[in-house]
Parts: sequence; C-alpha cells; structure tokens
Amino acid sequence: MFGYHSASPKVRLVTDRLVVRLAHERDAWRLADYYTDNREYLKPWEPIRDDSHCHPSGWQSRLGLISELHRQGSAYYFLLLDPQENEVYGVANFSNVLRGSFHACFLGYSIGEKWQGQGLMFEALQTAIRYMQRQQHMHRIMANYMPHNQRSGNLLARLGFEREGYAKEYLLIDGIWRDHVLTALVNPSWTAGR
Repeated sequence: MFGYHSASPKVRLVTDRLVVRLAHERDAWRLADYYTDNREYLKPWEPIRDDSHCHPSGWQSRLGLISELHRQGSAYYFLLLDPQENEVYGVANFSNVLRGSFHACFLGYSIGEKWQGQGLMFEALQTAIRYMQRQQHMHRIMANYMPHNQRSGNLLARLGFEREGYAKEYLLIDGIWRDHVLTALVNPSWTAGR
C-alpha cells in the first residue's frame, strides 16, 4: 500500500565464488568485522566513519534502517560473502532508488584489502546489476569515482558504465570535498515493472 512493500525482500544471488545477498539484521557482527579489518584501507575512499562502524551494536540499529529501506524498495544493500556466508568480502549498495519516470539509482561499493585484484567485485556487480535491471526494473544505474581511483574507473568501464561528466567537489570523502567522474549504465532492454 502507498508504494511500500509488505515484507523485506529475500534476495540471495550465487556466483562462481561468492554469495551476494541483501544485508539483514543478523549481519551486524559480519559488517563490524569488515569495517574493523578495513578501517585504514577504506579511509581514503569513504566518508568519515564513526566508531560505531566497527561495533556490532552500531550495525544493529543501522541494519534496522536498512531493512526498512529494503521493504520500501528505496535501497538495496548487498553483502559480498564467502560461499559459507561467514565473512564479508565487500559491499555493493544501490541507493536513492527512484521509479516513476526515472527508474534510476546510485551504485556504491567497496571491497576488503585482502580481496583486491581478484575480480570478485566485477563478479558480484555483474550479478547484482542484472538483478537491479531485471527484477527492480532500473533503467539507469549511476556510479561515480574519484579521478585518481583508476581501479574503480576501470571496473565501471568493464561493466559497461559510460562517462557522463565531471563534478567538482562532489562528495565529502575522508573530510575533504572531492571531485568525481560521473558515469552511468543504461539498460537498453528496459521494461516497465512496478
């Protein structure tokens, strides 16, 4: 009713090496471990994080909000997990989901330092993007990266994202307003869903 979904979606996607599934409230300790293990590594690429990102109690309340966003269909927060679903390798978030005449969202992602360079994010995003296009009927998925982050730029290009612009002082990253390259992936086979 009123554009809300009645229950949280249960999405679990399996790739050759990963389980890519929506975060749920039982993931608090997994996410706390991920952000604790990668705190310094992720620092130059993310907003300033408070200490609650490294504690299960901080994630407990955050995951309650995330579950509500899943129910509303306004965001989809995926975890990249090992096949036994014990360890978070990375995260991929589709946020600010809009429908109507736009059918678009923003993609953000990170992967743990020890999993870099193995093609895991490409593998996970291929599957998650396919879900967002086919099941959530996204026409446009936008992703932005800092110009000096060529690894991220190369990943997006490999996934089919095209450069659409350049934004000065676009996001507050690690306490500094950073320029970003703006990219988007448009689904040429879009069909109306919801």
